[in-house]
Amino acid sequence: MKLPKLVLFFLLALSVISCAKKEETTSFKFGVWITADAKREDADYAKEFKKYKDGGIDEVLINTQTDPKLLGRLVPIAKKEGLKVHAWIMAMNRPNDSVALQHPDWYQVSKEGKSCFDNRPYVDYYQWLCPTKKESREHVLALVEGLAKVEGIESVHLDYIRFPDIFLPISLLPKYNLVQDTELPQFDFCYCDACVSKFEKEHHKNPKTSHNTSIDMEWKNFRLNAVKAVVDDAYKIAHKYNKQLTAAVFPYPEMADHMVRQRWDKWNIDEVYPMIYHSFYDEEIDWVGYATKQGVADLEGKETKINTGIYIPGLKSDKELKEAILLAKYNGAKGVSFFDGNALSDSNLKTIKETKASLK
Repeated sequence: MKLPKLVLFFLLALSVISCAKKEETTSFKFGVWITADAKREDADYAKEFKKYKDGGIDEVLINTQTDPKLLGRLVPIAKKEGLKVHAWIMAMNRPNDSVALQHPDWYQVSKEGKSCFDNRPYVDYYQWLCPTKKESREHVLALVEGLAKVEGIESVHLDYIRFPDIFLPISLLPKYNLVQDTELPQFDFCYCDACVSKFEKEHHKNPKTSHNTSIDMEWKNFRLNAVKAVVDDAYKIAHKYNKQLTAAVFPYPEMADHMVRQRWDKWNIDEVYPMIYHSFYDEEIDWVGYATKQGVADLEGKETKINTGIYIPGLKSDKELKEAILLAKYNGAKGVSFFDGNALSDSNLKTIKETKASLK
């Protein structure tokens, strides 16, 4: 029996509306950062991944210490449980990198003239490679390529894609007995020969003899652009292998610029995961919405998506967890990601699942 055209049109319209509603309910994604251990059994990972999926998580961002083999082992386990996988890499900060440690000249140098190779700011795992020096940046990009080749991942996910903190988050200052009202030379990087030489060639002045490097915009932009160049090359590599490029970044571009020489709204990148860890900055939970909105505004006109990073230990309750998720969503984020898997309690996962269901 042939249906009248009007009925067919009505059914088609219902189908389109249904698909649109389905897309609307699934477009906001939930992720979690985790660190892998090659010694753990596959069954343990299957159990962990199932727990995340049952708790409303859609994706895992896995740090395998840049090991493509371990990543390749975990991808099918995660995918079997219904999770997407991102390859999380510590980019410019490369603690215990056995290759880099053979090349002391690859490391960033402070304004005091001390190298991260053996004089590390703040903590011993701060071993930062120079983004300008050809050999060090090529090493990082080769690691990106190794991960991008792994079948089944969604993206290579850059972390520590910046300079060392010129300013720490305010709540961390007492831990190091520091006052940072100005840019301190022991935390100001990179003054290695490669950076100074290239800057001199481009701008005809030496930053080492600058009257006040904190207000020298060319010197600041030189370092912002050095990081951008690494990101833009990583973007080309990831897309060469049909993967996306994503990154964990500081809360919003102006703040990232000020604190760690990172201007992520200028990058060629598919998605960013701003680490809007409000407790680090002595802020209230509503700051999650504020910082998310700032980043969204700075990305206006670009295709880059924002996934708000939420710091689980900084939350006082599951009520705050739900509030943080909703603040991110209603201020323009396309998803949220939680730091980290070990911190997620059963109660947290129940809240995440319920909050996710409420968005439908």
